[in-house]
Amino acid sequence: VVYTQSEILQREVYLFERLDSPNREPMKHLKAICFLRPTKENVELLVQELRRPKYSVYFIYFSNVISKSDVKALAEADEQEVVAEVQEFYGDYIAVNPHVFSLNLLGCCRGRSWEPAQLARTTQGLTALLLSLKKCPMIRYQLSSEPAKRLAECVKQVITKEYELFDFRRTEVPPLLLILDRSDDAITPLLNQWTYQAMVHELLGINNNRIDLSRVPGISKDLREVVLSAENDEFYANNMYLNFAEIGTNIKNLMEDFQRRKPKEQQKLESIADMKAFVENYPQFKKMSGTVSKHVTVVGELSRLVAERNLLEVSEVEQELACQSDHSSALQSVRRLLQSPRVSELDAARLVMLYALRYERHGSSGLPALLEELRGRGGTDRYRKLVSAVVEYGGKRVRGSDLFSPKDAVAITKQFLKGLKGIENVYTQHQPLLQETLDQLIKGKLKDSQYPYLGPNTLRDRPQDIIVFLIGGATYEEALAVFNLNRSNPGVRIVLGGTTIHNTRR
Repeated sequence: VVYTQSEILQREVYLFERLDSPNREPMKHLKAICFLRPTKENVELLVQELRRPKYSVYFIYFSNVISKSDVKALAEADEQEVVAEVQEFYGDYIAVNPHVFSLNLLGCCRGRSWEPAQLARTTQGLTALLLSLKKCPMIRYQLSSEPAKRLAECVKQVITKEYELFDFRRTEVPPLLLILDRSDDAITPLLNQWTYQAMVHELLGINNNRIDLSRVPGISKDLREVVLSAENDEFYANNMYLNFAEIGTNIKNLMEDFQRRKPKEQQKLESIADMKAFVENYPQFKKMSGTVSKHVTVVGELSRLVAERNLLEVSEVEQELACQSDHSSALQSVRRLLQSPRVSELDAARLVMLYALRYERHGSSGLPALLEELRGRGGTDRYRKLVSAVVEYGGKRVRGSDLFSPKDAVAITKQFLKGLKGIENVYTQHQPLLQETLDQLIKGKLKDSQYPYLGPNTLRDRPQDIIVFLIGGATYEEALAVFNLNRSNPGVRIVLGGTTIHNTRR
């Protein structure tokens, strides 16, 4: 995710191997750089490697803290003295965007408590992040969530145990780690998205910056899997947070710019200088041609899916469910879409889930009838079970905060004014709960009673460095909210992390 293969080649690294791949040939003329997570399995594999080394020298980097006993085991295996150095290089997490990280963990809890292995992995990921950013934070957590409290305690234990590693230069205002639970807002991961990055993840799925396009009708071989990374794709970097309407225009401009730069077919290459100019411009041209064909394909596929699955209409009803409180109108809209043959089963289930989360305790709830309708569409109980699972996970009984709080008059008028600015806003009324939580935190108004500090100390000043971590996964809609908060609050830096990055399917 951090480095492209071509960037590594420029550093004169020509061979990539996995430590666990069998039948690697000995190549004594090569030096080996090993970058590994310090797991039991990896240390064991490395011990076997050092007993029969295949390369001349080993430089070993662990992505997290490694125990003394493991280092001793490696030293004992290194009889031929091929290890030149062993270092800890804290990178035990996936850097997704400049302000977003993930641990790529799916399903971290059973019911309301952690799976022990996932808790250990999350603690490691979070402490590695703190070490790589050189932060020793104060910790706050969501009181209504037992997993949040457990994780806070585990992170604190590591900081106490490895106090020498965490001995960074004190800043005037200590950094803050805020640990939250996804179950407080199960609405956000269920909504269709209309900004580029979030939309690609929702409709196509982003996996370590890669997008699988193999199902696209008539796709060419070299576009079956494409990489979208803001690090080395300027168009993506400039457009990832824009909404879909703007991206269409920008793609058109990109194509026109590309057409203008196309080397003339009958370009006369008469002199050496002509040839030199052609060769110099060609890689740029080739790169641009790759970028153009990639984004045209991705955006084309998004448009096709939006039309095929009738997503504009679906999204409008989702937003109505998430942001307004007119029950009878919402129920009618959901019914209407459930009867439409153009609405996919996933989208039908998603609408019923949103309705269930929103109106689970409404006096005249239409949920039983909607569930019957769902069953009639699919002929199975699968989605019906999923609806009740979602309510159990993020329903009113579980939530620590008021997800659908009646907003005050000022907020309502602001919403109304925003609505006048253009049609797209029908599809983007929703603000994730995280936005409000962080807004309160930045203003120093987040209640200690709901988000207590771990330990006796509290922050007297407003926080400046905030790391917010979502157990159960973050979303790209929240990444966008954090991006905007960072932009509109100079002096405040927020990093968002999650056990994974969700879309509806996940």
